[in-house]
Amino acid sequence: MTTPDAPVLTVDDLTVVYEVDEPVTAVRNASLTLHRGEILGLAGESGCGKTTLAYAVNRLHRPPARIASGRITFHDRTGEDIDVLALEDRDLRAFRWDKLSMVFQGAMNALNPVTTVRAQLRDTLLAHRPRMGRKEIRTRSEDVLRRVGVDPRRLGSYPHELSGGMRQRVMIAMAMLLEPQIMIMDEPTTALDVVVQRDILREIVRLRDELDFAVVFITHDLPLLLEISDRIAVMLEGEIVELDTAAGLYHNAKHPYTKKLLGSFPSLSGERGAFIRTGIDETASEIGADLTEERA
Repeated sequence: MTTPDAPVLTVDDLTVVYEVDEPVTAVRNASLTLHRGEILGLAGESGCGKTTLAYAVNRLHRPPARIASGRITFHDRTGEDIDVLALEDRDLRAFRWDKLSMVFQGAMNALNPVTTVRAQLRDTLLAHRPRMGRKEIRTRSEDVLRRVGVDPRRLGSYPHELSGGMRQRVMIAMAMLLEPQIMIMDEPTTALDVVVQRDILREIVRLRDELDFAVVFITHDLPLLLEISDRIAVMLEGEIVELDTAAGLYHNAKHPYTKKLLGSFPSLSGERGAFIRTGIDETASEIGADLTEERA
């Protein structure tokens, strides 16, 4: 796995509140640093605040959600530090997808069902690169599909003509279309069968290695995160209760909740944690080698 380099995103003491009849603090004093080229896993049970935190980083919340306090800083490759919470509407629209993109939960159904893949990729490019020519748009669209393992001939397809795995790959292609420095992935393999899930995970690791973008990977599946993540943050009731390397978390978990998560996944071979340990011992480079061998 990539050794963490300079920070690309810093979240300091972030608190998000839902202003309902009885206000709910969905994220409480969350702090973390994401490094360039890093895969940071965000784990925890449903309702613990994982997606709320991701939406806050991307400024996607709508009332009654409100960022009550904290700071989000994006560290651009140019050396500029961008205060994400201070961005006005126009600058915020330019920031999203260009600097930071997101693959949403249930992304397989996020594509427009009456528009071709080509048109949806083209619209994304033109929204952020209005001077891009037709030939350049076609070349870029074909390139991102190839990178995620989809035949460029599928550009003319409608979403219903694609399998679930292909639709998910198209969404990942769309998220990387503008070469963002951060990609947030909210349970991107949910509802996929295990074979397709594994293949997509390997593609994500390979793309990260090729393009050096950072990934925030959100899921309740801790064994999956142990396999692909450089570091893992564990959330409980809106708080980040533990943050460590994948190996450190597995071998020396400190918080009782993390220990319970690790103990909740039985091994098919009989020894608790044997499946998880496979993920720890198999490096990202080995995953990539396996993928090449399988396709050969």
